[in-house]
Amino acid sequence: MTSSTPPSALPGNHAYATANGDPYAHHAAGANSHPQVETNHFRPASHLDELNAAAQRIAANVERVLVGKPEVVRIALVTLLAEGHLLVEDVPGVGKTSLAKALARSIDCTVSRIQFTPDLLPSDVTGVSIFNRQTNEFEFRPGPVFANIVVGDEINRASPKTQSALLECMEEEQVTVDTNTYPLDSPFMVIATQNPIEMEGTYALPEAQRDRFTARVSIGYPDPQAELAMVDEHAGHNPLADLTPVSHADQVRGLIQIVRAIKLSPEIRRYCVELVSATRRLPELRLGASPRSTLHLVRAARAQAALSGRDFVVPDDVHAVAVPVLAHRLVLTPEAQAGRRATADLIRGLLQRVPVPQAVADPNAHWARNR
Repeated sequence: MTSSTPPSALPGNHAYATANGDPYAHHAAGANSHPQVETNHFRPASHLDELNAAAQRIAANVERVLVGKPEVVRIALVTLLAEGHLLVEDVPGVGKTSLAKALARSIDCTVSRIQFTPDLLPSDVTGVSIFNRQTNEFEFRPGPVFANIVVGDEINRASPKTQSALLECMEEEQVTVDTNTYPLDSPFMVIATQNPIEMEGTYALPEAQRDRFTARVSIGYPDPQAELAMVDEHAGHNPLADLTPVSHADQVRGLIQIVRAIKLSPEIRRYCVELVSATRRLPELRLGASPRSTLHLVRAARAQAALSGRDFVVPDDVHAVAVPVLAHRLVLTPEAQAGRRATADLIRGLLQRVPVPQAVADPNAHWARNR
C-alpha cells in the first residue's frame, strides 16, 4: 500500500468527504497526492448508505471471530462485493478457516465446506452422475460446490487434478459433468485457505487457478494486545458458535449491483491497464499479470470506492487493492527467487513509478495525466 492510500477505508469511513464535499481535501501535496478540485457529482446516495450499513454489520460480525485484523476483513468484503474469490494464505493457527467460516456465517445463504485432502477426487467437489435403477437413467447428484459460499480448507493439500475441478466454477459460475452444464446460484464466492508451499504435504496451486482468485491475503500473527483479547474472549468459548447472519443473499446481490454502477473514468481505466501492463516488463518476473487481473483490479477498486462512501473511483482505491489483487499472480524468475524478492514489493514499486492520474482545476475535466 502506498503513502497515498488512506489510513482506513473500512466500511462506513467517509474520510474522503468533507464539509465542502471535496473528496480530495484530506490529501497533502506530494508525488502521488491529488490537488483539490471542485466536484459536483459526489453525493452520498441512499444506496451507498445502505451498502455501508450492511458492510459494517458484516465486518463487525467477522471481527468478533478474527480479532485485530481490520485490513484483512476489508479485503474480504471488497472481494465479496467485487464478485470475486478470496485466497487466504498463511501458516497454521492464525485464523484462516475462522475468517472464511465467519464471513460465510454472516450471510444467510447456502454454505458448504470442502476439506481438501490428497485422496479427494474432482467428483467429490463438483458432483457425480449416478445410475437410478428404477428410472433406468443417470441422475446428477450435486457436489458441495453448489452453494453461494464455498469454503475450501487447505486447498493445496489436494492434487492439482482435484484443484482444477474449481476452474470452471470460479470463472464461469457453472459446472459441466457428463456433457451437461449446471449453473451456480448468485452470489457465488470461493474462500480458500492454504498453507505456505514450503510446508509438508502441499502442492503448488496452478497458475491458472491462482489467476482466478481475485485477491490473496495473509492474516499474520496478531499483536500482543489483540492476542490477549483473543485469549480473554475465546479461550473458554468458540465465538463462531454464537455467530448469526446479519445479511442475506438477496441483499448481497443488491450490493453487488450498487458496486457495478460505481463510476470509472477513462483515465482510471487507462491507469489500471498501464499498471498491469508494467508487470509484464519487469525483469524480475517470468510471468506478469494477465488481462483477467485487470478486470479484477477494476472491480475491486469499484468495491473499495463504494466502501469508502463514494460513487466514483479515485487512484487511491486502485492503490488500496493493487497488492492483494496482483501480487499472487506474478511468477518470479529463478534469480529473483534466489534473491528473495517479493512480488508484493514489486507491485509497491510500480505504484510509485507508474504515472498517476491527477485531479485538475478544470471543471470540464476531472482527471489529467501526471507527467
